[in-house]
Amino acid sequence: MPTNRFWYHLIAIVTIVIWGTTYISTKVLLNHGLSPSSIFFCRFVLAYIPLALLSHRRLFAGSIKDEGLMLLAGMTGGSMYFLFENTALTFTQASNVSLILSVAPILTTLIHKVLNPGVALGRHLMAGSLIAFAGVALVVYNGGVVLKLNPLGDFLTIMAALMWAFYGNILKSLSGRYDTLFITRKVFFYGLLTILPDFIFHPLTAPWGVLMQPIVGLNLLFLGLIASMLCFLAWNLATRKLGVLRVTNYIYLGPVVTLIASAILIQERITLIALVGCLLILGGVFLAEKR
Repeated sequence: MPTNRFWYHLIAIVTIVIWGTTYISTKVLLNHGLSPSSIFFCRFVLAYIPLALLSHRRLFAGSIKDEGLMLLAGMTGGSMYFLFENTALTFTQASNVSLILSVAPILTTLIHKVLNPGVALGRHLMAGSLIAFAGVALVVYNGGVVLKLNPLGDFLTIMAALMWAFYGNILKSLSGRYDTLFITRKVFFYGLLTILPDFIFHPLTAPWGVLMQPIVGLNLLFLGLIASMLCFLAWNLATRKLGVLRVTNYIYLGPVVTLIASAILIQERITLIALVGCLLILGGVFLAEKR
């Protein structure tokens, strides 16, 4: 690949490696009594404050339509995505959530094709996606049959993957007209705004005493400043430079990171079926990225 594009591929890969560990941090916070929406709210507030300081001159998009797209991006890539994902983690393993979320690239590709009927999808991209999806299917089967995981967690995770697929396509439509910092700031603002109605039914639960616990505070700082602010900026930049379909395919690498990290840090069980699934995922990514 050209040298200038290599760095954007590397940015996408590093972002996915970091995101692959976020499920574990979220699981730790859930175990300390924070609700799914509270975790999302705290991490997005931590991310939004520095973004607002860095990008404060322009408040609104150039048109009502684009401002509406910013709102949809904040919902699909922010409040709805994380609400589904964080709630799923209360029912199932962190590694299983990460693996099921790997359907996001395929959903992104399908939505992109529907929105752009004239766009031809490369054979390598389609074949690699299908192979990687087969790996995901193995892991889902493993979770349901071997690990006896709650199907509600699987359903919520698939909904999160659908939200991320819509987010990727919305991001693509905005990237050519607005800079990455502005888009990211708007995504975080509308993410925070659209999570507020959930607090009517599930009040914010983030007691000061709990937040001051080192393990809770450090995990929130990691999720807010690194996994949210820096990683969203990096992901949006990579999407702008490489295209939504190619960048989103790197999501298939996330489950491998999560599987290893969850086994080491929170002692989640790894089975042979899950390992075979990971190999298929890696093979599919390699094929999809092959020219």
